[in-house]
Amino acid sequence: MVIPDSYVHKGLRLKLTEELRSKSISNEEVLKAISSVPRHLFLDSSFVNLAYKDQAFPIGAGQTISQPYTVAFQTQLLNVNKHEKVLEVGTGSGYQCAILLEMGANVFTIERHHSLFLKAQRILFQLNYKPHFFYGDGYEGIPAYAPFDKILVTAGASSIPEKLLQQLRIGGKLVMPVGTLECQKMTLVEKMSENEYQNSEHGSFIFVPLLKGKNS
Repeated sequence: MVIPDSYVHKGLRLKLTEELRSKSISNEEVLKAISSVPRHLFLDSSFVNLAYKDQAFPIGAGQTISQPYTVAFQTQLLNVNKHEKVLEVGTGSGYQCAILLEMGANVFTIERHHSLFLKAQRILFQLNYKPHFFYGDGYEGIPAYAPFDKILVTAGASSIPEKLLQQLRIGGKLVMPVGTLECQKMTLVEKMSENEYQNSEHGSFIFVPLLKGKNS
């Protein structure tokens, strides 16, 4: 199936990229990925005309597709390199996953909402992206494929799940919004040794909550 992506869309992506550059996104690989991935294809039809605004939009199941700045900020903070094994907790629309794949990462992505899991699979496969998909509880991670070089969590919680920290390799990085339902601090965790972590905070954001279990 051929999915439409016009010169108009490509032009809007370039404009969005320059907007993100003006907002302190400086990683050229991140910006290149933003300019390459057709965000409008990850949105419900009623929002397609707004796809390249720097805004979040609902995607169903009480979830959202994050605004492009947030996607770029998290990805830049994670400092993804080609061929790294990355665990994404919360596939959602699949857009963040596509950005990671566009940057050359080997992505393992887990989603607890079955409807979003199926929809993201369909869109990403149609775009010829091939992550490793898992339907399950993000709190549990994917221990069978650990350790991961990088872990990106796209939902907020009051603390970082211990099982995710255990699945991060020594020298690896985890990025996750941590705080209350009303506001979270974007937190970078660097694993220094098996039991030693270095945490730093990088601004305030609002994410949907990270929930336990699976939702059919």
